[in-house]
Amino acid sequence: MLENQAIVAPAVRRGMSRRRRRHIISGYLYLTPWLIGFVLFWLGPALASLALSFTTYNIISPPSFTGLTNYVNAFTQDQLFWPSLVKTLYYAGVSVPLGLIGSLAAALLLNVKVRGTSFFRTLFFMPSLIPIVASTILWAWLLQPDWGLLNGVLYRIGIQGPRWFESQDWAIPGLISLALWTSIGGPRMIIFLAGLQGVPEELHDAASIDGASRWQRFLNVTVPMITPTIFFNLVLGIIGALQVFTSAFVATQGGPAYATWFYALNIYYQAFQYFNMGYASALAWLFAILIIFLTWLQLRTSKSWVYYGGE
Repeated sequence: MLENQAIVAPAVRRGMSRRRRRHIISGYLYLTPWLIGFVLFWLGPALASLALSFTTYNIISPPSFTGLTNYVNAFTQDQLFWPSLVKTLYYAGVSVPLGLIGSLAAALLLNVKVRGTSFFRTLFFMPSLIPIVASTILWAWLLQPDWGLLNGVLYRIGIQGPRWFESQDWAIPGLISLALWTSIGGPRMIIFLAGLQGVPEELHDAASIDGASRWQRFLNVTVPMITPTIFFNLVLGIIGALQVFTSAFVATQGGPAYATWFYALNIYYQAFQYFNMGYASALAWLFAILIIFLTWLQLRTSKSWVYYGGE
């Protein structure tokens, strides 16, 4: 009997080993299309842009190695580098907090159990389904200073509307209003709604018994319980807002007078209008470093205000 077991055991191990190898090979085969796409369309271009960032390259002539010249020129020679960065940070600093507050408010409204909630959720979500180019064209029509719908309404009540996308002072607020319209009821609201539905009702009931008002329950029960959701939306919101490009490109092309010349627009024009591919690559990598730093900073500071139920 022992001899038979000694003979069978290695055979079982060999069989399990073959089965395991088949599973591993099958897994890699399923991953192969994604790996090929990752290497060809992300990792390869990223490494190529990193190499080009140390060169002078205009597509026509071969790349010429220049070391850190592109990075130095970005900080010292490019007159649009700092203004574009400031405008991008201003756009993100205004649109992200307003978007978070608006999405949370919409989620709170839609979390109430009343008749027709599903219809209103669909209604709130619809603007986020419209392609950004179409949304921008629609917004440019609504904010047209002479015959646009919004200025027409303001004129009827005796208010002279601003020039919006034709004004240096109002162009960015106009783009921020577009971003809020397209994002408040979108995926961010859905994520907030999921977070709100995950708050235990027992905590609200206990706070209500202790005499807490609705506002006190919101501040002391709801907000702490959804801080992971707030943090998640905050990180994604900042990353997305810093990369603003399409709305500004379609509505203003960076104008008027460079008023909406965001950082991503600066990269685009340097690469595809002026064909300074090496310098554009350096700008892109500086931008990537900035986004990584801001994300790391949020992760470090989140420990002081984000509450996780398992901790």
